[in-house]
Amino acid sequence: MRNITLLCIAAFLSGCSDATPDRLSGYVEAETLYLAPQETGVVSNIHVVEGDRVKAGDILFRMDADKILYQAEQAEAAASAAEKRADDTGALAKGVLEAQANLDRIAADFARTEELFKQGYVAKARYDSDRAALTAAEARLERARAEKEAAEEDYQSVQAQAGFATQRLYDLAVAAPQAGSIERIYRRAGEIAGAGDPVIALLPPGNLKLRFFAPERMLASFAPGKEIGFHCDGCADGLKARITYVAAEPQFTPPVIYSLDERDKFVFLIEARPLNTEGLRTGLPIDVEAP
Repeated sequence: MRNITLLCIAAFLSGCSDATPDRLSGYVEAETLYLAPQETGVVSNIHVVEGDRVKAGDILFRMDADKILYQAEQAEAAASAAEKRADDTGALAKGVLEAQANLDRIAADFARTEELFKQGYVAKARYDSDRAALTAAEARLERARAEKEAAEEDYQSVQAQAGFATQRLYDLAVAAPQAGSIERIYRRAGEIAGAGDPVIALLPPGNLKLRFFAPERMLASFAPGKEIGFHCDGCADGLKARITYVAAEPQFTPPVIYSLDERDKFVFLIEARPLNTEGLRTGLPIDVEAP
């Protein structure tokens, strides 16, 4: 009698353990965007709170602008001064015109002297003197042109620095690159944040994904691009997701998946993007419909 009872219990437990489960357990994971300043500085203002939903382009936080504003003003002043030096109506441009006019005059004088020297009416000393004056005038014109060109190059360089300073000011206001929800705020107004040090974590809806594990015999049913159904507590019915990744190498069933049947088997990681993220949260357990 005792043996019969044991056999019945064993048969009952065997019936409760489904060797080919119709669902695979998994969870929701997020690819969070960590927004940080490009330069080290003091956080001036935080414009959002955790849980806020923001649109792409909304300003999330600002860094203090005093130091960079001062540098930008210096760069603008230097650019203004350089522009005046390089201007076509400035002193250097006038110097080029004067040097050119002086060269034209001396060249005309030398041309007459050279003709008279050939005819024997001018001494060799006069010819050499006028030729030296012509060479000196040509050198003065070259110097004037070089100074004008250097001023133009300096202006372009300083103008680029001023533009960079202006861009640095613009970058102090950090905007949301995509629409999403504010998950975490790591720094508050008045705190120092380093370059690349996250201040706000933003989660776009499209950055949620499902992660679950399937045995090798099911991999053909979970090819990338295929749609699958899944369920979760408190979620709407009929949820769908599209497979985006299937691991090439197997692994042991992770501890987070509580399945005695599969704990000792090799499984493959699969990721899928839900077609509707409404109601999904990071870490939420899900059940994927097995084929």
